[in-house]
Amino acid sequence: MTSGELRTAEAGAMPRRGGHRYEVLDGKLLVTGAQPPIHHTAVVGLLVRLKQACPAELLVTVGSLDFRPVPGVSLRPDLMVCRRDEAGPQIVVRPPLLAVEVISASTRVTDVVLKRARYEQYGVPSYWLLDPDNHELTVLHLTDNTYTCHTVAHSDERFETDFPFSVSFSPTQLMS
Repeated sequence: MTSGELRTAEAGAMPRRGGHRYEVLDGKLLVTGAQPPIHHTAVVGLLVRLKQACPAELLVTVGSLDFRPVPGVSLRPDLMVCRRDEAGPQIVVRPPLLAVEVISASTRVTDVVLKRARYEQYGVPSYWLLDPDNHELTVLHLTDNTYTCHTVAHSDERFETDFPFSVSFSPTQLMS
C-alpha cells in the first residue's frame, strides 16, 4: 500500500458526518457529499416498495452495508438487495443481487460510468440507475459478463420485474 492508498477497513471506520458517503476504489477514496432532498425522497420511495415485496431470505439495505468484492474496493450503493445469509454486520463480499444508485448532479459520472463498470466487473446481476430529476429508471442486467439495458421506465410508465423478486412501480410513484 502506498501513502496515497486507503484500506477498505479504514474507509468503513470513517465517521459519517454531514451525510457524506465514503467508498474505496483501487485504494483511492471516493467521497460523496450530502445529497439534495429529491435524492432522499427517491431512496425512501424505492426502499418502501422493495421492502414490501422482499422475501424473508433476502435483505434490502440503504447505505448500511459495503460491497467488498476484493481488497482495495469498497462500494456502498444507495440501495442493495442481497441474500440475508451472506450479509455480515457491515459488509457483503459476494455480489449483491441488485445494486441501485440514485443519480444526482454530483454523482452522475461516478454512477453511470465508474460504478457501472465495477458492478459489472464484480458480477452484480442487476444494476438500476434511478434519476429523480427526470423521473427515469434504467435497468441493466448482466448478460455474458456485460450489462445490457433491459428497461428504461419514464414518469408514470409502470416497471415490473421478477428479479430479484416480484415488484412493480412507476418512477413517479417513488417521488411522491
